[in-house]
Amino acid sequence: MTPDESRLIHVGGGFSMGSSYFYLEFLLAWLTLLQEAGYRNPAIFALEYTLVPDEKYPTQLEQTVAGFDHICHIIKDPSKICLAGDSAGATLQLSLLLQISKASYPGKRRPGLATLISPWATLVTPKNRDTASDYLNADSLHLYGRQYAGTSANLKDPLVSPGMCKDREWWARASPSGGFCFMYGSEEVFGPEVRDLIALLRRSGCAVRVREEPGQVHAWPVVSLFLADTQMERTKGLKDLTKMIKQVIDLDSALIDGETPDS
Repeated sequence: MTPDESRLIHVGGGFSMGSSYFYLEFLLAWLTLLQEAGYRNPAIFALEYTLVPDEKYPTQLEQTVAGFDHICHIIKDPSKICLAGDSAGATLQLSLLLQISKASYPGKRRPGLATLISPWATLVTPKNRDTASDYLNADSLHLYGRQYAGTSANLKDPLVSPGMCKDREWWARASPSGGFCFMYGSEEVFGPEVRDLIALLRRSGCAVRVREEPGQVHAWPVVSLFLADTQMERTKGLKDLTKMIKQVIDLDSALIDGETPDS
């Protein structure tokens, strides 16, 4: 049966650590919640991209584009595809959207939604500052960001560091058909840059849904699943993300009996 809703997931880890195996419980919990929300056959595609220092840009973006093309080949209708990622994984999803919106990209396809958890919008910037609550360290992140970029010049390239893109028309072209969902903590290192990106996307005419959780830290839906005390607290972020997705990729437009309409 063809999936009625598919998700291209990118895990975080500062481009230097993390894997889909570490996130397995998180991904399975999300899959269960999607099924409980009414999706009959949701699917998750978790891309295991190459980490630094083994490879640097553009390898990870090329792998991301290849993963997206693979899903488009299976799903056919790109409006059923929801991009998702946290931290550096969300960075790659933003880079993917900018890349596939370029006229030079063959067979341009527009996903239905992008759900971004604590995206690392700008790799190196003074706005990425340590906070009293967050567990991230800005200096270490900037080191990882430079390793991923490879050169100082690349740090200014929007395909490497999406927050560097200030072109509203480019963002309007890059937006998924259903827009963006952002979820992040009010106390996290990336907070100022995330807020700036959200404001820019809205000025660009993109549909943007936002959940800034008071008092929370970086990638709090992921952290909560592993560290929270109660089941309600563990799944709070994932349940909210699932509700956001259902508002855009609704059940009425889901694929029926495995039949895939032409895109």
